[in-house]
Amino acid sequence: MATMTAAQRRAMAKEEYDAFMAMCPSRQLLDRISDKWVALVLTALGDDCREPAEGGSTDGPRSMRYSELSRRLAGISQKMLTQTLRSLERDGLVSRTVTPTVPVTVTYELTELGLSLHAMIRGVKRWAEANMSEVLANRAEYDARAV
Repeated sequence: MATMTAAQRRAMAKEEYDAFMAMCPSRQLLDRISDKWVALVLTALGDDCREPAEGGSTDGPRSMRYSELSRRLAGISQKMLTQTLRSLERDGLVSRTVTPTVPVTVTYELTELGLSLHAMIRGVKRWAEANMSEVLANRAEYDARAV
């Protein structure tokens, strides 16, 4: 039996993932990234329309402090934001940097893997914002027929 490298084993496993299978780990990942807070955190971290950091540019994502994220994501509890950031860090989508200042500064930013997902999530967010009026009209029409 030939010995495989780690890269070969990962490539082989990648071909075997099928989210339609109940026990496939990719189903868990789909569950994670379809969570509204995950989508909004990823979008906020990758949002290139924020004010630039001092001396920085607005090109692409930049790191954000916990408090910035908390303000940006109206309605998220401290517990939910913390859980979301930890899960994203665990999955390798977000990196957490601790700077030993007084008080300690903690920043979050998207990893390369997170950036690759950000583009798709941002597209879904923009689609939802652009089509919300039509969806609301369809809901009202459906509800009127159902009565």
